Amino acid sequence: MQVPTMASRIERRLLVNYRVTPESLEGVLPQPFRPRIVAGHAVAGICLIRLGALRPAGLPGRGGLRTENAAHRIAVEWDGPDGVRLGVYIPRRDTGARLTALAGGRLFPGHHHLAAFSVRERGNDLRVAYTAHDDAAHVDVDVTVTGRWPGSALFASLDDASAFFREGAIGYSPGRAPGSLDGLELRTEAWRVEPVTVRSAVSSFFDDPRLFPPGAAVLDNALVMRDVAAGWRSLPRLDAGPASLGPQAARGTP
Repeated sequence: MQVPTMASRIERRLLVNYRVTPESLEGVLPQPFRPRIVAGHAVAGICLIRLGALRPAGLPGRGGLRTENAAHRIAVEWDGPDGVRLGVYIPRRDTGARLTALAGGRLFPGHHHLAAFSVRERGNDLRVAYTAHDDAAHVDVDVTVTGRWPGSALFASLDDASAFFREGAIGYSPGRAPGSLDGLELRTEAWRVEPVTVRSAVSSFFDDPRLFPPGAAVLDNALVMRDVAAGWRSLPRLDAGPASLGPQAARGTP
């Protein structure tokens, strides 16, 4: 699906990140994807993003849209024609904007589910929650932007974490056509993130014991990006193959 590049301002992009056992992603990741492994773990999380001034690139931002959106995402790699590619697989997208839900997968990439969002921001304290209208997803995250790296089993420093997630600027998610994956690339020359301390995090995805048995998905760290100009570029669709069948396939090893 090719649409004009969109321009926006990321008013807030909160990344709440989990370390996940690679074998728990069997049946979740379609081919051609395999999980990126850091310190023996796969990396997954929730992206809670508010976009402002969203419009086709080249148009003034005054008339752009303002939307709350969410994505559950898994850091992945796959083999492209020029070598290994890096990005994220997004099994589900949710949005508070009816226009986004109607047009997603039609006028721009990715099928989006309509959801009701609740956001509270007081200085560096931030709480973002939503419940999907189809009752298939809900999230409630309460954090504080601290300015200090609180530590992580995945990343030794804020710089390491920032570099890893910057490499995941390409995202693929299920399209409306069966077996299709819509692609979208985030582009910004002003990448900057701040460390966040998580007071509480609830996710219907990561808390589901049918997907992640106890200990299979553990909250690891969180980052926030604020007030950053960004563009969004549509990418060619990929065909989704069946999910990996075993731990070796999930790790991308023979």
